Amino acid sequence: MTIKSAVFSISSPSHAKCPTDGRPEFAFIGRSNVGKSSLINMLTGVKGLAKTSGRPGKTQLINHFLINNQWYLVDLPGYGYARTSKTSRDAWSNMIRQYFLQRRQLTNTYVLIDSRIPPQRIDLEFIHFLGTNGIPLSIVYTKTDKEKQREVMGNIRLMKQELLKEWEELPPMLLTSSLTGYGREALLDHIDTIIQSLTTDEQEETLQ
Repeated sequence: MTIKSAVFSISSPSHAKCPTDGRPEFAFIGRSNVGKSSLINMLTGVKGLAKTSGRPGKTQLINHFLINNQWYLVDLPGYGYARTSKTSRDAWSNMIRQYFLQRRQLTNTYVLIDSRIPPQRIDLEFIHFLGTNGIPLSIVYTKTDKEKQREVMGNIRLMKQELLKEWEELPPMLLTSSLTGYGREALLDHIDTIIQSLTTDEQEETLQ
């Protein structure tokens, strides 16, 4: 897939305020400070499209970016950041939960995992939440350039072992680096494949 255009569309405080044009949505989410904004900027090729910050928890709304006038990349608030009030954390948690449970346009979720560290309980719990509710997901490992490859692959192996305790089949996994651009084409191709499958399904429904 070639990114020809990537523009900010809207920030919404809830799923009910999100766009209603029916375009497919690909959501990106992960623990706070996992490198989500940097990955979005690298993926779209637009510097500063998603606001990066050294302060975790900056993203507090559901941010939609329209890509190629065809689909939305959705930047969701990170989870697991404790340095906010419990009221704020509960509100963010409910907003995220309702988005995933109610958003019909959601096509796939990319759960971002820091490749430098072993599996975290909060990531495993979130992946389990998506799987239990039948929400399609893929795992995207970030910051693969920040650690020795032996450590990265070891952490990925541990993640697979943990998931296989409850999953019969593992979700797709992709490795990325926002600094070097590694994994960009693979991730875009993954999105493109899903979009093409949607088009095929629509054509088949029309013929029936």
